[in-house]
Amino acid sequence: MKVTVVGAGAVGASCAEYIAMKNFCSEVVLVDIKEGFAEGKAMDLMQTASLNGFDTKITGTTGDYSKTAGSHVAVITSGIPRKPGMTREELIGINAGIVKEVTENLVKHSPEVIIIVVSNPMDTMAYLVHKTSGLPKHKIIGMGGALDSARFKYRLAEALEAPISDVDGMVIAAHSDTGMLPLLSKATRNGVPVTEFLNDEKQKYVIEETKVGGATLTKLLGTSAWYAPGAAVSVMVQAIACDQKKMIPCSLMLEGEYGQNDICLGVPAIIGKNGVESIVNVTLTADEQLKFAEAANAVREVNGDLKF
Repeated sequence: MKVTVVGAGAVGASCAEYIAMKNFCSEVVLVDIKEGFAEGKAMDLMQTASLNGFDTKITGTTGDYSKTAGSHVAVITSGIPRKPGMTREELIGINAGIVKEVTENLVKHSPEVIIIVVSNPMDTMAYLVHKTSGLPKHKIIGMGGALDSARFKYRLAEALEAPISDVDGMVIAAHSDTGMLPLLSKATRNGVPVTEFLNDEKQKYVIEETKVGGATLTKLLGTSAWYAPGAAVSVMVQAIACDQKKMIPCSLMLEGEYGQNDICLGVPAIIGKNGVESIVNVTLTADEQLKFAEAANAVREVNGDLKF
């Protein structure tokens, strides 16, 4: 199992680190356009191998995609990070050109690759990969829902004053501050609906704090987060590499599911060796259906700015 991570910045390096430490693949290739940057990150990470007990080989390259040949999975993190006050949607002009070029290079050297898209605005970038890569739709996955769901569970555990292992929940729809849809109606603590523990005020707090989870960190850090995005990617890559058939919310091309067509949006899916094994249709409340449709409209608006 060979995995390529494009973009050796904080998010990409965290992806490589978590994937290597889990020890389920043979090689991780880091790619970056900055001279020597990916090579340096790879060397630094390899010097932790004996300390952290992994045998995964990590290599780095400055823009030489021939070294990614034969990759089973590729992760695209490249693009400019979100700055304080910047919405994900504002990133589209710059990041679309980067993601398109990266995708072409990946597919050229690994025509059977499964691509995980992290670059923002993520739903639109995943849509761009669908439209330009020539890959079947089950091989293109947007990462957002896995990260947003982790942030949702963090806020639920906080509000419940419970260990996070007690908590389950997921976020669907758009990977944006306004389009995110935390499914409070499905969230549980050890199988008991969280609505039995949390009053209306705390429920609202959890939802709103989840939706601005990325923006909150950007304000604190001065740039995008990296630990949780890296961990979210590693979970998805492992589900593919080990054919785990895990149910993970992620951004997928919809063709009638959830009443939507020709759009990438976050929905729960079974992830295994083929990438997307199936989309899981979850029954939504009337309010959730409305919010999902509103999120779709907003993403379509952003998609309209794409130039293939």
